[in-house]
Amino acid sequence: MIYAIEMNLLRGVKLLNAVTDKQYSDKSIAPYYSSIGGHMRHILDIFDCIFEGLPSKKIDLAARKRNVSVEEYTLNGLIYFEEIFDKLKMLHFYDLNEIVEVKDDLGLGEVSVNYTLAAALAQAHSHATHHFASIGYIISQLGIELPDEDFGYNPTTPKKQTLEN
Repeated sequence: MIYAIEMNLLRGVKLLNAVTDKQYSDKSIAPYYSSIGGHMRHILDIFDCIFEGLPSKKIDLAARKRNVSVEEYTLNGLIYFEEIFDKLKMLHFYDLNEIVEVKDDLGLGEVSVNYTLAAALAQAHSHATHHFASIGYIISQLGIELPDEDFGYNPTTPKKQTLEN
């Protein structure tokens, strides 16, 4: 599981190494006017919330840091990725089947739900893939090439068949 998360997040690192700060922070694409950097910061914030909540076994997904400099500068994004990778490596000290309380605002107020740590990580991983798909739309509109053909694809999503298949 941890390896799959790392491999997926490395796609983000690859993208950050291929774009300029201007492309990374560009908020000109409709309909949401969000940036690559905004999505990357959000993805990493979710993982950070998990790690921040591990000592108390209380994860608050609404307590995101929202560091604007991570949204604007690729170097800061890369540093944040490294911090998350370092924390992922520390997970071998934890029982992934341990129960943690996960709190989030689902739109009608905050709710708390019991998860296993593994379930929280799986959700963060799936959430990252979902946001990579949104980033894929942004980079296509900006004329930037996808970092790889699986960027933003959920492994369970059937790929469009081409005439060659």
